[in-house]
Amino acid sequence: MSSSELGAVPASRSVTERRTRRSLGLGFFLSELAVLFRRRRTWAMLLALAAVPVLIAVAVRLSSSGSSGRGPAFIDNITQNGLFVGIAGLTIAIPLFLPLTVGVVSGDSIAGEANTATLRYLLVSPVGRIRLLVVKYLAAAVFCLAATLTLSIAGILIGIALFPVGPVTLLSGDTVSIGDSLVRSLLIALYATVSLLGLSAIGLFISTLTDAPVGAMAATVVLSIVAQVLDSLSQTSWLHPWLFSHYWLNFADLLRQPIEWSSFGQNALLQLGYVVVFGALAYGRFSSKDILS
Repeated sequence: MSSSELGAVPASRSVTERRTRRSLGLGFFLSELAVLFRRRRTWAMLLALAAVPVLIAVAVRLSSSGSSGRGPAFIDNITQNGLFVGIAGLTIAIPLFLPLTVGVVSGDSIAGEANTATLRYLLVSPVGRIRLLVVKYLAAAVFCLAATLTLSIAGILIGIALFPVGPVTLLSGDTVSIGDSLVRSLLIALYATVSLLGLSAIGLFISTLTDAPVGAMAATVVLSIVAQVLDSLSQTSWLHPWLFSHYWLNFADLLRQPIEWSSFGQNALLQLGYVVVFGALAYGRFSSKDILS
């Protein structure tokens, strides 16, 4: 065997190993998604979220006045155009219902495995701790997307069923086609998904601190409530731009013509900061943690 052939063996082996690691990472991620979305709890939460716009639409439909001039944003627009049901549902769900479900998923990510004594088996080489954290976080992010899309799609469908549908008048006074309004509804769902990424990272970090998943879930949800309370107080205005919940309801900028992207960008940058900081904290804690279960 020539020297060139001897040198080719380690190189080909290295390529094979890299491909194996990539396939293992993808397979592990898909397996995690399968586990997450096979749970009855996950589907129960998604169905509960879907019920939010349905209840709003039915309540407005049964209301004798139809428009009271009070209540959450976009409620008064539902009777004129059913496409606003999904937006109204997101407006109501973002402060509590969405953080609650995201807190359950992210808080359970590591602590749940420790509680069921499966964490040690997941860390068997070549999975590793970093890969486990990344996969768990990505699965939580996919759930965030599934949750916001569930809300939006359920709202659109029930809105079409119960109310007239037509061109949508935006907050800027311009009128856009049904197709354009559906695209904007998708953008709003994506905005809400991005808004929850920081909270997911916080939940992942808290999940590495305990073996009790219920405690991690509760702490994550409580932090989301505390952040929103602080964001509503004028005395803490200096802190508002740094709170992960500060831009949660600023998706109204997507209902203007032309679309105002500044809030989307600011929100994404803020959430990225939380993902980096709490992702690093989660790794720092998890990498030095003794896994006993």
